[in-house]
Amino acid sequence: MPWRRRRVWHVAGSRHEDNNGIDATLTAWGPFNNGGYLTEVDIKVQRKATIAIPADDGTNLSYFLNGVNRYNDLRTATVDAARILVVLFLPADAQEWLNHSADELALRKCAYWQSLRGAQATTNGSGATVYLPRAQMFTPQGLTDIATRLSRRDFPIYPIV
Repeated sequence: MPWRRRRVWHVAGSRHEDNNGIDATLTAWGPFNNGGYLTEVDIKVQRKATIAIPADDGTNLSYFLNGVNRYNDLRTATVDAARILVVLFLPADAQEWLNHSADELALRKCAYWQSLRGAQATTNGSGATVYLPRAQMFTPQGLTDIATRLSRRDFPIYPIV
């Protein structure tokens, strides 16, 4: 696997990053299968978790991202590193979120990711509804696929929905 841990799933190292909607930075080193000329890429991540049941059209799940500034930070195309939103949908009962034993550590439900780069501006003053494709599960293979695209300078773009 091309992933090495630099900063994974921790609170941002500075208020500057946190104020720009970045909770973690993931770094992948290549070479990447079918990749491009870049051998190191960064993905900046804004993490969210919710017990709200999302609207599901069979292809996408919806999530309301509170905060217009957060939304705008994630949709900007004037940054060099990719930025993605990762939403973890949890069971309503907190007792079901996590199971652990000597044999396993299991987090219930699933997280999905979406790039908001290029998304339309919102007219809602409190935030924006974001659509997360069911095909974009936040998994090791999904991260490897993103890194491979980024090695070709192929940024994921938010689709018009």
